[in-house]
Order: sequence, then C-alpha cells, then structure tokens
Amino acid sequence: MKKIIKIIAVAFLLCSFQCFAESSVENDSKITSFQYVKKLNSVFDFVQQNYVDEIDPKILYEGALKGMLDAIGDPYTLYLDSDYMRDLNDTTSGSFGGVGLSISKAAESTPSKPAYVEVASPIEDTPGARAGIQAGDLISAIDGLPTPSMTMNEVLAHLRGEIGTPVTVTILRGSSMKFDVTLIRALIEVPTVKYGMIEGTKIGYARLIQFTPDTAQRLQDALDSFEKKGYEGLIIDLRDNPGGLITSAVDVADKFIDNGPIVSTKSRLLFENTQFSANKDKTTVRQGLPIVVLINKGAASASEIVSGALKDYHLAYLVGERTYGKGSVQQVIPLSNTDGIKITMARYYTPSDMNIDKIGIPPDEEIKNLADFNEDEEKLYVDMIKSEIISKAAEAKPNMTEADIAAEAVKVAKEYPIDQRIIRRLIRIQVQKTQPAVLYDLDYDLQLKAAINAVQNKEFANMLKNTKTLRQLQEEAEDSQPTDGKGLTASSSIKK
Repeated sequence: MKKIIKIIAVAFLLCSFQCFAESSVENDSKITSFQYVKKLNSVFDFVQQNYVDEIDPKILYEGALKGMLDAIGDPYTLYLDSDYMRDLNDTTSGSFGGVGLSISKAAESTPSKPAYVEVASPIEDTPGARAGIQAGDLISAIDGLPTPSMTMNEVLAHLRGEIGTPVTVTILRGSSMKFDVTLIRALIEVPTVKYGMIEGTKIGYARLIQFTPDTAQRLQDALDSFEKKGYEGLIIDLRDNPGGLITSAVDVADKFIDNGPIVSTKSRLLFENTQFSANKDKTTVRQGLPIVVLINKGAASASEIVSGALKDYHLAYLVGERTYGKGSVQQVIPLSNTDGIKITMARYYTPSDMNIDKIGIPPDEEIKNLADFNEDEEKLYVDMIKSEIISKAAEAKPNMTEADIAAEAVKVAKEYPIDQRIIRRLIRIQVQKTQPAVLYDLDYDLQLKAAINAVQNKEFANMLKNTKTLRQLQEEAEDSQPTDGKGLTASSSIKK
C-alpha cells in the first residue's frame, strides 16, 4: 500500500513539473503575461504544499514581490513592507527617528561593484550632518554588518531605532579612506529653508534644505526679508538637497520664471505626461537680479528641476559640482493597509527638453570644497579621524572661539599635516554639535566664496548670457565625441 502511495506521489510531482515546463517548449517571446502569472501561481502553490517545512505564505508573497521589482534594476522601484511603509509615512509627515541621511542603494551587488549604501545627502541639523558625513560617502557596514548583502528595508531597520541609542556606520570616502562613525539616533524633523544676508554685502542667501509643501512660502519669506534690506544679489543654495515634491520645485522655480515650461514628465502612459508651466502672477523675483545657484552631487531630483530650469532660461549662474542625476518620478502604490510598492512611472525633462537621469547637471563654474587627496593625505586623514584628536580637542574646550579653533588646527596640523582649512572645519563641526548649524561657513566654503564673487562681478550679465542650456551642452558633446550609434555620447550624454 505504501509503495502504491509513493508511486502516485511521484507521478503527481512529475505531472506538476511537466505543467511548469509545458510552455517553455515554445519560444519564450511567445509567452503571454497571463501565462507567466499562471506559472508564478503554480510555483507558489507547489512550494507552499510540498516544501519540507510548512511555510508562511506571506514569506513567499513578499519574496516574490521583492524579486520581481529588484529584477528591473531600478534603485527607486522596490517593494515596501510594513516597516518601510511606516517609515515612509513618518518621513512625509515631517518627522521620524533616525540618523538624518538621505541614502540610496543598488539592487544588485557584485564582487567588482559591491552594493554599498550611498549617502545622497545628509539632512541638516541631524546626527549624520553633525558628524561630518558627506554626500557621496559610502556606508560599507552598519554595526559591523556588511551592507552589500542587505536590502534597503534591512538598511533602514538598522539605521533607525530608539531615540538616544547609538549606531556605528563604517564610512568609505575617496579611493581608500575608511573609518567608523558612531551616531546617536534622534528625532529627525524635516527642515525647509534657512536664510539671511551675507555679512558685509547686499547679497541675500537662502539655503533650501528639502522640497516640502512649505518650501515655496518659506523662500518667499526670505525674499521679502531681503527686499526690505535692499538686496542687490541672491544666492540659492541647493547643495545636499535630496529633493522632495515636484509641485514644490515648480512653485519655487515659478518665483523666477514668468513664462514657459518649468518641467515636463514623460511616460509611456498618457496620463503621466504632464507639463508644468510658469504663471506670471507667481513670479516675485525682479528681472536682472544677479542670481547664483549652488549645486553639488548631493543636489538631486527636485533640486535638479529648479537648477535645470533656471539654467535653461539663463536666469541663474550655477556654481559648485555636478548634481546627483535623478531625473525620474516615482509613485507609491499601496497594496494593503500595511504594504505597497514604489515604482518609477515617468522621467522629467528640463525646459530645453533634456532628461538628466544618472548624469546630473554640470555647473557653469566648477569649484570643489574638498580637493582630491593623494594616497599619503588619505592615510593621514583616516589616522586623524581614528585618533579622535579632533573630538578630544573640542571636548577639552567646548566653547571655542574662531581664534581658538584656528590655534587648535595649527597644533593638529603639526601631527597630521593636511589642509588646515579642513581641520578647522572638522573642529568647528565638533564644537557646534550641541548648537544649531551656522547659516554659512566662509572660512571653509570655497564654493560659497566663488558664488559671492560671481554675484559681485560687474560682468555678471555677460557671464550669464554666455552660459549654455542643457540642450546646447548635449549637442556640443555629440559633435565633439564619438557616439554609441544612437546619437548620444558614449559616457556623458543627457537623455532626450
């Protein structure tokens, strides 16, 4: 009897496998979406009923969705489990617990290119920013656990936790700088705009930290304040601004642009094709005002919408470094009350009809705050961080003046001979850990100094007139470099 049952069971399994393989005899290109879904359902049922141990169907469901979306290879398209959805709701509501880093992570990890966590930007006045973590830094481990094998959900679970508890991240910076940073989790409040006049000038300075529903109004508050003080130039700082709402970016850009498209979204779905245009009644910045926009590799998404639009209309001069290059639009689709998916639905295009996804926007004047270290300088920098000489100096004299900071930097430089400007910056960060972030740091910030010089340049109008739109830059690149056969340069093209 047992033998008969065994034979029947084997026959059933053979039949099941035959059903799975049935359509694979045909050319895969002829298999319909419905047939693929049918296969998935068959495998789901088969595994649940026949695997050696009983399996919770939720595990199979979540694994299937994660695998399906990861297979696309888009870091912004992913499955959102209950923890991720809760974190997302906390973030969009304006506050959440964590370390204050805007991050991204590739879905696929290989030995030659590990999927480390990349810091898109630190959020101002948070543990990550106060610890000196920078845009472009890579996190190779969290509390000793390597990040390449983690999913984004696991990364967030490790970084976020009870307020007041520590988490240690291993930072990779440059080609070989590697060091640990311990962060104390805090309540993260999403800020919007900080502003003030540059001391000793008639230049208004507004730092846009993130694009929220309040950003445009907060910027208008800044502009009104500058107007009362008789400002003659304006600097908009978008560095390390990871983006936010596309509608907020449009409202900000509309204050400068009085006519024409600001940004358009394009998709294979007609209802996702939208053009956002300027409204003259919303334009509040007077024409002819010298305007500089500060950008760097931490400026992404909505920041690139604003900087790209102002560049294409020759309304602002861009100073700093190439932006991050996120030219796609995502939507969160709830699947239930507890989970959902985030999926890229469209790409956005600047007024000159260019998409900068994975490429970024180049500045009109490239300035780096940190010069590339040579191998010896990288080793000195890492040794200095590990020695804790900076933090010990700040702890020994917590209320340092600028003169104290400069004197301490001289002492540190005798043991670690690197640029004292960088040492002063590190000491200043430690001293200000328990204080609100300063509006600007002219001692360290070479990019801001260059922006001030540009605004004050008597030839500013000609400088601005001679800048090129993103389309012009692309066309020049196509004319001067070999192409890949599709009309785009092989390595640095801007998508049309």
